[in-house]
Amino acid sequence: MSSSFSNGSLHFPSIPTTHMTFTHIPSLSFNFCLEHPRKKPTKYTVICASIRSKRNSKSEENAEAQELVRTLLKNFNYDKPLLSTLNKYVKLVRTEHCFLLFEELGKSDKWLQCLEVFRWMQKQRWYVADNGVYSKLISVMGKKGQTRMAMWLFSEMRNSGCRPDTSVYNALITAHLHSKDKPKALSKAFGYFEKMKATERCKPSIVTYNILLRAFAQARDVAQVEALFKDVEESIVTPDIFTFNGVMDAYGKNGMIGEMEGVLSRMKSKQIRPDIISYNLLIDSYGRKQEFEKMEQVFKSLLRSKERPTLSTFNSMITNYGKARLREKADSVFQKITDMGYAPNFITYECMIMMYGCCDCVSRAREIFDKMVESEKIVKSSTLNVMLNVYCLNGLPMEADRLFETACNSEMFRVDLSTYKLLYKFYTKADLKELLQKLMRHMDRDGIVPNKRFFLDALGALGSSDRDSVPRKVDLRIPANISKV
Repeated sequence: MSSSFSNGSLHFPSIPTTHMTFTHIPSLSFNFCLEHPRKKPTKYTVICASIRSKRNSKSEENAEAQELVRTLLKNFNYDKPLLSTLNKYVKLVRTEHCFLLFEELGKSDKWLQCLEVFRWMQKQRWYVADNGVYSKLISVMGKKGQTRMAMWLFSEMRNSGCRPDTSVYNALITAHLHSKDKPKALSKAFGYFEKMKATERCKPSIVTYNILLRAFAQARDVAQVEALFKDVEESIVTPDIFTFNGVMDAYGKNGMIGEMEGVLSRMKSKQIRPDIISYNLLIDSYGRKQEFEKMEQVFKSLLRSKERPTLSTFNSMITNYGKARLREKADSVFQKITDMGYAPNFITYECMIMMYGCCDCVSRAREIFDKMVESEKIVKSSTLNVMLNVYCLNGLPMEADRLFETACNSEMFRVDLSTYKLLYKFYTKADLKELLQKLMRHMDRDGIVPNKRFFLDALGALGSSDRDSVPRKVDLRIPANISKV
């Protein structure tokens, strides 16, 4: 397999300049005609003028639509009834405004109001059942984890006389993939994919393949990713940068560096330029395998490219240097963030806390944690968990218990199920029976009933070897009255 490296650094091919289209023709030619009215405008200048006119008209229409939607949302925010507000502006509201409303309401978790808008739409004279409306709503419901509602909309669409198309199936597949039960979601999504292949007007597009490739890559299912990639190459669709990124992600997550580099070479051979996602995948994959020389070469190539690093780039490097206990390297990356004009986010600081924890610098980790607590009104559960994890890694159960007690007794902190799972794992592995019983009392007080999934998630993370080493005197049997998953 050919390597992606030469002379100690990555080299990516330049993309050939595409042919100029009418939209690239400068406006000087038409302006010249205006200044010299005797000269007859050419065909090209007339087309350019028409394109500019349509573009300006469309831009004005979009601005007007967004302004109307802002007005509607402003009224909603004052707790005025949604339907009365829509009725007030009934002469102005059309399909394009409802699309924008779906997006904005979805962003603010008001998915029920999306359905109210949809029902209102159906009663209007101008409404025509359209796949685009259903596709948009299914997408919104999926993002909010409302898979059943997405399925209902799919059925409603078919009952209204609309025939499903590729875009609707893509939205439905994506909706299922937002489900928490990932194995079931992947099975459902793949079932729809097979159905699409058997339906003439619903053939999978490259978007369909990319959605599934990303999902199976995150599930570390290399075999399925390879099968999908082979299917792409044998079909009429053309792979794009997202396709290659999905395949590289699968190989990278499974530590298959050679295969990942092979995909990179194939991408280069097709004259596809890596984007920031490609660079981040390479940096993270090399970092997790502790191939830091290659990781640093990719980072240098990124700095020379037209792409710009993101905070995810730096966060990944900090995390992987931390796991290798390379504190100075991680510190230099953090310094580079500010030197390059970036502002670290809360994930960056969480990475630094974990890095110091891995490097036996617990006091430095706690210092950063305390500063985060001082600067935040509400401390995220992920921030609390990362500090607790540092104490667990360094064998400091009493410090972990004190921080947990502080969090439970303060309105500043957010304690969720993941916090309990983390401590349950640590106390069980360390045979800390008293702290384990205390933790269970907290769970009982907070109304958290551990079921089979809780124990599987908490203890499954130990791995088979760790699980076998759990002391026998700690009773890990699941009580009979605990609810089943």
